[in-house]
Amino acid sequence: MAFAVAAVAVLGGCSSTGGKRAEEARERAAASGKANVNTPRWTFAMVTHSGDGDTYWDIVQSGAKQAAAKDNIDFLYSHDEEAGPQAQLVQTAIDKKVDGLIVTLAKPDALERVVKKAVKAGIPVITINSGQQESKDFGALTHIGQDEVLAGEAVGRELNKRGRKKALCVKHEQGNVGHEQRCDGIEKTFDGTVQDLNVDGTNMPGVKSSIEAKLQSDGKVDAVVTLGAPFAPTAVQAKQDAGSEAEVDTFDLNAKVASGLKDGTLGFAVDQQPYLQGYEAVDLLWLHRYNGDMLGGGRPVLTGPQILTQKDAGPLEEYTKRGTR
Repeated sequence: MAFAVAAVAVLGGCSSTGGKRAEEARERAAASGKANVNTPRWTFAMVTHSGDGDTYWDIVQSGAKQAAAKDNIDFLYSHDEEAGPQAQLVQTAIDKKVDGLIVTLAKPDALERVVKKAVKAGIPVITINSGQQESKDFGALTHIGQDEVLAGEAVGRELNKRGRKKALCVKHEQGNVGHEQRCDGIEKTFDGTVQDLNVDGTNMPGVKSSIEAKLQSDGKVDAVVTLGAPFAPTAVQAKQDAGSEAEVDTFDLNAKVASGLKDGTLGFAVDQQPYLQGYEAVDLLWLHRYNGDMLGGGRPVLTGPQILTQKDAGPLEEYTKRGTR
């Protein structure tokens, strides 16, 4: 965890002239594709459960590409929100005989066989974002991400501080174990009532109408928690159209969330630092192949949770514009 915190300090340290120059140098190196090392040109693949147009995964890729440029890595990215096609993409990476594999385990049962196959083939695997509990059993070197139960518990405590009594936990992806863990964590520490609302995350108008209908039918709901940044503005609009006074809070961060924190339309956000997840996964695979290094002592490397509020919004807007938060 100390390593992750140190990385955040480096990334955020652009207020001084030296920090700004260092950051600009990194950006120039990444843009030119010039590596900072002379190690072999290894190929690493990242396969995620992202859908199309998900800004969260743009940030993950931004971190991964920065690390790949620095480490002389050929970085391949592919994704599919359906577990079966995602597993096929992992198989494609195995067939290409990549030198390292980064994979998410939102639906671990569907990925178990093919991840173990990669490990058996001698491909080092790191899991990120989801699947912390299954990562070690599947043979991965480590997991980099946020403990989703702990993140949910942090949200429950924050809701208590804000005096909330009834929270709506909006699940936008059926079967995603991380989403289940987030809502379970909220329920564990929240002194009030938690009610789950299942929506189809691929249909944003449907998400809005579902939240709006629930707020109209239950005036006791005073907090709406979305499990992904793209859904937060939709929940705000649903709240306004329903005439509700509920506070909207969210997991994850993007430019619109930073803006919502700044203008007060959002109460708080839970940041799991996706840039770090991408950056550290690539960098750690490189370190492992080059020097046999491993972070965490066999335990997951945590990148969150971090509760962000209006007071954090100023710097966050700058970071989100450059794609690092």
